[in-house]
Amino acid sequence: MKGNGLRGRRNGRIFFVLLGMSGLLAVLLVRLAWLQIAPSRLAAGLREDWRNEAVLQRERSLVLDSGRGDFYDRNGLALTGESYQAVAVFPMKEEARQTNAAARSHALIRLAGALGVTEAELSRWMNGLREPAFWVAPGGHAPAPLTAEQAALLASLRLNGVRVLPYHNRYPRDYVAAQALGYVSQHPEYVRAHYGAALEAGSIRETTLLGGAGLERALDPLLRGAGPTGVSFYTDAKSQPLPGLDMRLRGSRNPYYPLRVVTTLDRDIERRLEAYLDRSGLKEGAVVVLDAENGDVVAMASRPKLDPQRLGHAGSDAANHAIRAAVPGSVFKIVTEAAALEARAVHAGETFDCDGSYGKYGLHCWKKSGHGTLDLKGAFANSCNIAFASIAERLEPEQLAATADKLGIGRRVGWVSREDLQPLGRALRLLPEEESGAVFAQGKSERDGGVMAQTGIGQRDARLSPLQAANMIVTLLHHGRVLQPRIVREIRYANGQLVTELPVQAAPSAYGQISPKTARTLLEGMQAVVEVGTAKSIQAGTWRIAGKSGTAETEKAGKPRNNQWFVGYGPVDSPRYAVAVLAENRLPNTGNQATALFRGVMDMLASAGAAKQPD
Repeated sequence: MKGNGLRGRRNGRIFFVLLGMSGLLAVLLVRLAWLQIAPSRLAAGLREDWRNEAVLQRERSLVLDSGRGDFYDRNGLALTGESYQAVAVFPMKEEARQTNAAARSHALIRLAGALGVTEAELSRWMNGLREPAFWVAPGGHAPAPLTAEQAALLASLRLNGVRVLPYHNRYPRDYVAAQALGYVSQHPEYVRAHYGAALEAGSIRETTLLGGAGLERALDPLLRGAGPTGVSFYTDAKSQPLPGLDMRLRGSRNPYYPLRVVTTLDRDIERRLEAYLDRSGLKEGAVVVLDAENGDVVAMASRPKLDPQRLGHAGSDAANHAIRAAVPGSVFKIVTEAAALEARAVHAGETFDCDGSYGKYGLHCWKKSGHGTLDLKGAFANSCNIAFASIAERLEPEQLAATADKLGIGRRVGWVSREDLQPLGRALRLLPEEESGAVFAQGKSERDGGVMAQTGIGQRDARLSPLQAANMIVTLLHHGRVLQPRIVREIRYANGQLVTELPVQAAPSAYGQISPKTARTLLEGMQAVVEVGTAKSIQAGTWRIAGKSGTAETEKAGKPRNNQWFVGYGPVDSPRYAVAVLAENRLPNTGNQATALFRGVMDMLASAGAAKQPD
């Protein structure tokens, strides 16, 4: 009985202890709920409630690498993405960076000196931060890269919230082929409109960078990858570092991402081309270099340049002039002669008389005194408007339009998948902004002598792009077979495993193709252009070259301007490259800049090839 009494008293004490603990826990829970729900001023006089204080204690994150796939040239050299060390600063109160004021001031002076700014400028920037940021030099648009000496110095300063971290800059300082590769930017409206399900699932955010143009746009779903890599820095409610937590690296560990896109571009040739165009002063236009063997895009430069860090600013043009249709002028005479030969409306031995005036439609030859009597090759070599207006009037509109289509004019010729690519699972066009150009105005089909005459010399509504012009030369070199210019060769996972290959493809016309004889006649005519015709001035050079010049009348802002062209190939004996040069909106009565540039581009290509030859 006595034992039962002891057990009863003990159980009673345990019960009351548990009851007291439960009551205390209930009080704590109520207090915690109250703090989270009801606004409360802190004893220190802060205006934020406890909920805001909880937010302030969250991690501060900084993106080191977007995780987006990069582009490489045909030799495996990077076209986008360069990694380097940069200064990262996390926001906190100045006194929290180092408790000793004198030591802090000394460290800031040394840091400012290493970055090339004053201590006042650096302190003002650091104290004004609300989110983590990399240091960007004045006038710069990307985190400033550090030398090894700078990185060592900064690491030794031991300033809280200041770190030397690796940064992956998508756009290198010598970013080339900018319009072809494109740019990325934030498009919240587009994301909301097209990625609603992904937004709800959390796989994409309104602030996610999306491809805005070029290959960045064409391959955007593949390039986004598995997400960014970032670093988190932890501070308390007073923006002071939390002891022991420091920084944590966060990011995907998926071995397959980011993807590697291997293009057909040659980085060395592209760099040489861009530098040459800068020296030569091409203000507006484009140059396209295609591999004569398979139509691959070796280089593609557009002017004005695109600055992906300053979209929309003066001097930065996102439009790719290499794939934008423009008035072709006498370059279109290649199409006119091909159509006449195919229709047997002209023969090689026929002669034409040119006294400088056509006698109707207000049409004149560019040579006011006329060319006299010319055969077909001479008319082509000297770009006689009178002869080609006469030839065009012999044709039906359908014949000229069909021949243009056979040569890849009036339709988009850039590489496009004919069926869903596996494992990509989607149709793909590599140059989504490419314009098709035209021969006649839309819906124009009735026969009109004036329209035919003007179109035959590349005026009126005729339009083609530098890409189409260069590809037309490749078509002639392939005896009339049209290829699809390819700018991506393959896509690989991060570990090197192949995702898919993008094969060389033909782009046949519904009207068939021109005959090899016609192609050969046109190639011989282009040789005559350089040997005895309008481009005699560019004979001298490393390679023997051939081509066709063109000058088209156009307007800009209501003022008369000229588009100047030259398209051709080289070397003549063993063609390696087909090149199109367009100098847009030049002042009338100025020399053909495109012709001179073509010679320089061909010499540059010859030099680049020689530099790659083994000793």
